[in-house]
Amino acid sequence: MALDSPVDLSGKTAFITGASRGIGAAIGRAFAESGAAVVLFAKSGSAHASLPGTVYSVAEGIENTGGRALAIPGDLRNDTDVESAIAKTVEVFGGLDIVVNNAAAFDTTPTSRVTMKRYDLLQAINARGSFSVSRAAIPHLTASSAGHILSISPPLDLDPKWLGAHLAYTTSKYAVSLATLGLAAELADSGVAANSLWPATAIATEAIRSILGEEVAEQQSRSVDIMADAALAIVGRKPGDCSGNLFTDEQALAAVGVTDLTQYRIGAGNLSRSYFVPEDVEVGS
Repeated sequence: MALDSPVDLSGKTAFITGASRGIGAAIGRAFAESGAAVVLFAKSGSAHASLPGTVYSVAEGIENTGGRALAIPGDLRNDTDVESAIAKTVEVFGGLDIVVNNAAAFDTTPTSRVTMKRYDLLQAINARGSFSVSRAAIPHLTASSAGHILSISPPLDLDPKWLGAHLAYTTSKYAVSLATLGLAAELADSGVAANSLWPATAIATEAIRSILGEEVAEQQSRSVDIMADAALAIVGRKPGDCSGNLFTDEQALAAVGVTDLTQYRIGAGNLSRSYFVPEDVEVGS
């Protein structure tokens, strides 16, 4: 962990979607190492044909290192699954303090070729799914002294290149960021913070390997640890001091004094700039 002042999440409970691999699993491990009980929610209750990891394997890894974890397989698109998972979280751990909306669907097919089935999937998982989890969690978050909603969604860059290139995907992800701004305003008097977090550069996940290729993943990316540390930096702050932000990982870490990001580099190539990061936002080399 790169944070100069370690974040103490002892006594806190975090609910993380899409937590069977990649960024979600890394955030789960980091939160557990900081003392939180973590609930791992994802559709991956059994092994995927080509992608490693399940909520059970991530939970087992956390427990083997002394952490507390609960694996709950479920479908983000199913309201009953979401509501019962939130209820189970509160039943097992006695409350809920942090929600991380990480689960996502990716498809950059242009409008002329995307099917409505794929459009509905993008909206159901990205826009509706994160809204559903946040909505179900709010009654419990408002009872916490440190309620945080953190969504993995991008800055709102209205450069037409993002909307024109993949309208269905872009609007589904921008909806999550708009929800962050809306929730921050709606919950301002309740003591619950809402923020978004997005990687400034490519992150070496299995998804990046399949989408952008091995060269980007191995030579032009950062490790998932940068997103985990950035998430810790955000939820470690008092809700009243940090809400309504659409952070990049670099910005979230800089806000707590971390500017040397060399430890996160993978390979020696030039870092690949992430989707949706505006050109006027400086990205580390």
